[in-house]
Amino acid sequence: MEQLSAGKKLDRAFEKLGKKNTLSFELDVDTDVASLKALDAKSRPAPGDEIPDDAAKLISGARITVTVQSKKPIDESDEKDLVGMAMKVSSPDGDLAEYRVIGDTAYIRADMDTIGKLSGSPVPAAADLPPEAGAIKNVLEGKWVKFDTKEMQKATADGKGPKDGPAPGPSLDAKTQKKLVNALRDVVARHVHLKTAGGGNGTEHVLATAPFRTLVTELFGKIRPLVKDLPPGMELPTAKDLKDAPAAKVTADFTLKNGELTEVDVDLAKLAENAKVKKLGLTLRLGRGTRPTVPAGATKLDLKALMQGFVGGGPGMSDAEFAESGLSGQDLPQDAS
Repeated sequence: MEQLSAGKKLDRAFEKLGKKNTLSFELDVDTDVASLKALDAKSRPAPGDEIPDDAAKLISGARITVTVQSKKPIDESDEKDLVGMAMKVSSPDGDLAEYRVIGDTAYIRADMDTIGKLSGSPVPAAADLPPEAGAIKNVLEGKWVKFDTKEMQKATADGKGPKDGPAPGPSLDAKTQKKLVNALRDVVARHVHLKTAGGGNGTEHVLATAPFRTLVTELFGKIRPLVKDLPPGMELPTAKDLKDAPAAKVTADFTLKNGELTEVDVDLAKLAENAKVKKLGLTLRLGRGTRPTVPAGATKLDLKALMQGFVGGGPGMSDAEFAESGLSGQDLPQDAS
């Protein structure tokens, strides 16, 4: 039987992922409320700015699931090849937000009441909104709404200037993606120590260990020349920003089942340094996610009316009516990005 190095095993596992037409994963935050409180205390927040118990509970139990479907294998796909995407953010008490894209239609729902409470900016009740709000009431009630992604791009451009204004910024193209992957592989090859660990029944582990500060400094150093090719608004930390990053070593445990990557566990507790952290990590499980199917009963958002009339304070609602509605001075929910 061919004996493979730890690095080669990982390479082959990632190659297998790239050959699939559907990629699903689940990301869990592996921590607890006490650890988050300890980290928060170490940052010395101003009185009253401490992390709320509800927010700490949410973060400690947060889970994100993502599925991407393409006509082609993932490593050969471009944006035009994607036929479906689904993402869901969940808490211990239920789903917080869900977003799906199928073709040119996007579907979204969210527990706005919980999100508003956690952010410290409660949203208005749906009953308080004027008739012009339309399907935005359904958003506040946690119901599914839908919109055309092309219309959203056009409405966003029209909202910022004339109709012939600049188009939305470009997404990350395949060429730039490959440059980023090559940069990551180069840094890993020079700074990450790999070794295999025991397993059974076709399961084995590859442990990757590296000093955190060195790893992130080198990685961002490799990415910085590519900034011009990244989508607008993406700002990278400078070397000065990273000089105070923890120098402790971080270990990632890659679980392989019959040569396929099934799980990645990253222990970040050492990065807490002198904070009393019991556990702090991330777990990525492959093969789990929400299928990008069309949800039943989704209400269509009238984007033009929403941006020009309701949100923009257009003719559908006078200043006096706006003041009397009870919305004046409140933070309204922002468009999903």
